[in-house]
Amino acid sequence: MRAIVRKQEIREGIVYLHCPHTTAGLCVNENADPDVKRDLLNKLEQMIPKSEPFYRHAEGNSDSHLKAILTGTGLTIHVDAGDLVLGQWQGIYFCEFDGPRTRELIVRCLDATREPLS
Repeated sequence: MRAIVRKQEIREGIVYLHCPHTTAGLCVNENADPDVKRDLLNKLEQMIPKSEPFYRHAEGNSDSHLKAILTGTGLTIHVDAGDLVLGQWQGIYFCEFDGPRTRELIVRCLDATREPLS
């Protein structure tokens, strides 16, 4: 994401990320310790197991849809002085719950220092 901000030459503004999929999501969390990712995935699996007797979705991926609801589909990250405003340990996660699959991530950079288009 930082490379995109640099390429767009955004100094002040926001970056909006959107995941247009129903079995994947986005979140911000600690990115320094790889155990956090493992813990997150293990807890989600414990809370929302792969199979439940009441799941009815024909594709067999009801758990992935439920996990995606918890993470959400969009993030807005502030840009200040040409860089993403994230905490010291924070990183952006693209959460794949039903893959691997080819996925799309929509990224929009809005520069607060440029004149709006009329």
